[in-house]
Formats: sequence, structure tokens, C-alpha cells
Amino acid sequence: MRWAKNGRILILFLLLASGLCACGGGGGSSANSNNPVSVADPTYRVGLYGDPGTYAARCANPRSGVDPISHQAYPDQAGSVLWENSWIRAWEHAYYLWYAQLPDLAPASYSTALAYFDADKSSAVTPSGTPVDKFHFTYPTNVWASLSTSNSTVGTGAHWEIIHSSAPREMVLAYTDPNTPAVLSNLTRGASVLKIDGIDFVNATDQSSVNAINAALNPTAVGETHVFTVVDSAGAASHDVSLSAAAVVSQPVLNVKTFYVGTQTVGYFQFNDHLAAAEGVLKSTIAQLQTAHVSDVIVDMRYNGGGYLAIASELAYMIAGPMQTTGKIFETTLFNDQYPTTDPISGQTIVPTPFYATTQGFSLDAGQTLPSLNLARVFVIIGADTCSASESVINSLRGINVAVIAIGSQSCGKPYGFYPQDNCGTTYFSIEFKGVNNQGFGDYTDGFVPENASALNGGVPIPGCAVADDFSHALGDPAEARLATALNYVAEGPLACPQPTGLTVAPMLLNQERPAMVRPVWLTNRILKRPVDPLR
Repeated sequence: MRWAKNGRILILFLLLASGLCACGGGGGSSANSNNPVSVADPTYRVGLYGDPGTYAARCANPRSGVDPISHQAYPDQAGSVLWENSWIRAWEHAYYLWYAQLPDLAPASYSTALAYFDADKSSAVTPSGTPVDKFHFTYPTNVWASLSTSNSTVGTGAHWEIIHSSAPREMVLAYTDPNTPAVLSNLTRGASVLKIDGIDFVNATDQSSVNAINAALNPTAVGETHVFTVVDSAGAASHDVSLSAAAVVSQPVLNVKTFYVGTQTVGYFQFNDHLAAAEGVLKSTIAQLQTAHVSDVIVDMRYNGGGYLAIASELAYMIAGPMQTTGKIFETTLFNDQYPTTDPISGQTIVPTPFYATTQGFSLDAGQTLPSLNLARVFVIIGADTCSASESVINSLRGINVAVIAIGSQSCGKPYGFYPQDNCGTTYFSIEFKGVNNQGFGDYTDGFVPENASALNGGVPIPGCAVADDFSHALGDPAEARLATALNYVAEGPLACPQPTGLTVAPMLLNQERPAMVRPVWLTNRILKRPVDPLR
């Protein structure tokens, strides 16, 4: 997964003119009549920060009315950008994971809160040279409130993978959700985009064309229609496909299958998102594979950007079973060194997340016993979009000595999470914690990478095979390169690994790109079910 400022993946990394910069995005512009007017501006003193609460809700454009989530009146009072920047400065110093690395920026030096927040982060880099904090972003609070409580999103059901985001660009179809406009338009995996609404997608460089491309890739209204000129993976003549946006419900699990390798039965499923709906379908999927008596399972998470951490814990339990997980830690949340034992946002004592053996109440009633496969090893198909909670599944199982065999390319590298925090109509997402497994390990800031890769690029090597994504075959097809390699590995072990090429490991250097899905942030990092839960 790749994160982009203000919640969009942009083709040229140029900001969409979509209203995402509006500081007062949550409601009206008049002050709440019950709140007093501020009469003095805050004073900036180098090295002195104060309590974030001192500066909170003093807004350049106060909202009026009632918060749709809390059902309470907005706390906003009349203030200024200076107040908002002072709040960001104090909040970051109190709770940011790398608070000691923050620049001490004068709040008056920035004309907007978004500009201040964008600058107020660590400049440290990982061993590969990529920024440690590449997950610093915001959403207008009213937009975030709608997205985080929705069961659907406006889209076409087409999941595009950007291979190169700057000209000459390359973008291909990764997969489609069932019963969506993309399926009805007969789009198939591997279709490559040449034009969008007549604009040269591959070579356009002017700002208006880039804005139009981004808008087409991120539709905002049901019925919004754009024409994509594509070439199918088979290389036939180009043709136009008209896609009209609809209310699309993402399918977290697809292609549940079993394969026979000699005398062994191998299960496979494509796991796309740690959505709330995944709880029920994962439970039924594992029960189906349990009934089939699988001796191995292949979990395809190459496009899974994360989501609910508790769903990740449930899946890890269902793979490993009770004998290997009882009394073990799935993940422990570590905050900055100012809070060694307490979650500073919720105020609760830090308690490790266990391997959940029962449903947690996302899409099923809480307390139902989960099935388990009781496997000593698991195959995971990974890539640059495998991120966050998906990486937690890998890390947690390795923490209890379940053998994790990785097939694919380097994962994204996000052992971090945050609590979304509203102030003055903007919700801020600032890294506040990292997760570590039962053995205390969580240092995979450059991701996990199959150990035979031609270059590790700072990633943590784990057993497996480096294999390029194969867009010429459908996902779940046993001839698809990554799935075929996993099946061969069951029979032959590491000897099944093909010779790695330069295409198998996505580079992570600052001047190079990694493939990235076109998707809104809420599908890669969603608010958790309980208000005290953080995002992963």
C-alpha cells in the first residue's frame, strides 16, 4: 500500500482540488453560541509545549451543530490558525511516537493547519532510505465520519494497481469485486489503461489532465461516469469501457479453493480487507477448509492494506489453533517513552492483544468459538500493498514460531498505528504507537521480503520465494505465478523457487517507486469497532 497526503493516491503526487484542504470541513462557519470567544493568542516558546487541551477546539472557522458520531454539540470556540497550529504542536509532542525527532516549528510560520501538520513529523529514514513516517495524513472530519461508519464506498469495483505513477505511466487492473460495474463491463485482470476520458493516461503531464485523471480514478458520486481506453492482458486491440460509479460493498474474501498436491490437500483464499464483514466470511472460510482437512493453507494478501487489528488476531488464531496460541501475545502496543505502561489516548493500562479464539462482534455476535486449522506453517502471498494489519498476521505468527512462507515481493512496512483525532473540523492521523509480537519484535519498517529476493532493500527476510505479480492469469488460477509457486513449494520446498529477477522485488529507495493500489485511505486504515481502539 502507498499512502498519499490527504487520503488519495495521486498519479503524479499532485494534490487534487477536492476540498480536502478545507480546515473547517465539519460544519458551519459560525461559532457555537454557548462557547466564549478567545481574546488572547497563544505564545510560542522554544522547547515549551503545554497541554494539548489548552489549545484544542480554538478554531479559525468554528463549527456549529451536533457531531454525528458523539451526538454532542461541537466543542469549537472562536480562535485562529495560530491556535490550531499550537494544538498540533502540543498534541504531536505529547503523543507522536517519534516526538523527540520533531522540529520545533513556530505555529505562526504556517498559514494553514494542514501545512503545519504536514511539516511537523520525523525526517528520519529507514535502512532503505525511505521516510520512517510515510503515513502522516488528514481527512475532513465530516468526510471521515461518513467513511468510517459506512458499509460501502462510491466506486466501480475495479481495483487498479499503479505500476509507474509518472510518465510514461503504467496501471493495470488487479481484480474486481463481484456484481459491480467493472464486472458488468467485462474488465479482466491485467487490463492496461491507455486513456481516461480521452486523456492520454500514459504521457499526460499538464496539471489539468492530471487532475482529471485523479478525479476519474476517485469518483465521488453514484452515477458519475468515465470512459477508460484499455488493452486486455492478451494484447488485443484497445477498446473503450464506460464505468459508472455505484455504491460498492467491498468483498473481503474471494476465491476460496482447495488444490491437491500429491496426497496433500491445500487450501487457498484471497483476503482483500480486514473489514468488519471479514469476521463472518473468514470464519466460514476456515470452517470450510477445516472440513476439507487441508494440510496447508495459502492466504493471498497481496492487495490487503490492513484494517481491524482484532480481525487479524482472529485469522492468526484460526490458522495456528489453540495449542500454539493459548497464553501467547498476538501483539503489544508500544507508545513513546513518556508512556511506558499506559495508553495515553484511552488512559488505560497497556494490555497485550491476545490471539482471539472467539468472535469479537464485528459482523457476528461476540463470543462464538472460532474454527482452527492447527497448522505449523502458513503460506502468504504478499506484495507492496500488503500492509499494516496484514503484516501483523505475519509478524504475530512468526512470534509463536509458526513458519510463515512468503511468496511474492516486499511488503509495505507498517508496524505502526494511530488514533484519529478531530480538531476544528479536521481529523489528524499521526503515528502514536508500534506493535510488537510475542517475542517483542516489530522492526519491519521496510516490510517483509522473501529471503531469495535479488535485493532486500532493508526488508526483513523470511523463508519463501520472490515472484513477480502475474497479471496474465486470474487470481486463484493455479497457473498464476505466485499461486503456482506456493503449490510447488508444498511439494518441493525451497527448490520450487524460480530464479529471482529485478522485477520481483519492488524498490524502496526515495527516487524509485513501488506498485500501489488506487484506493481511499479508509480501505487501508479504518477506525476500529470500539472507540478506544486505534487504527492499523
